[in-house]
Amino acid sequence: MIKIKRAYEKPSKDDGYRILVDRLWPRGVSKSKAGIDSWLKEIAPSNELRKWFSHDVEKWNEFKKRYHMELKNQRKTLQKIKEIEKQNGTITLVYAASDDRHNNAVFLLDELKKL
Repeated sequence: MIKIKRAYEKPSKDDGYRILVDRLWPRGVSKSKAGIDSWLKEIAPSNELRKWFSHDVEKWNEFKKRYHMELKNQRKTLQKIKEIEKQNGTITLVYAASDDRHNNAVFLLDELKKL
C-alpha cells in the first residue's frame, strides 16, 4: 500500500516506511521530528519544473504532462519505491505542498499505481 501525507503532519506507525519526495527539505521541519526513512530527491520534479509550476492550479494539467516526461528517466527510482513497498508493506510519500490535491506526490502516487 502506498499513501501520501504532508510533511507537517505528525508521523504515525500507520505510515510505514516514509519517503520524502520533494527536492527541497520542508521548511521548519526538523529532521529528527520528520520521521523520514529515505529522501529521494531525484524522483521530485526538476527545479525548473518546480519553479515553473509554482503550485498554480491552472498549470496542473501541463505540470502532470511535464512531470510524466521527467519520470520516464526515473524508472530505476520508481522501481526502487515499489521494492520498498514490497519489503515494508506500507509506504508513505511525504510532501510539503499545502495543496493536497495538486502536488507532485499526488501525481507520483498515480504513476506508481500503474507499475
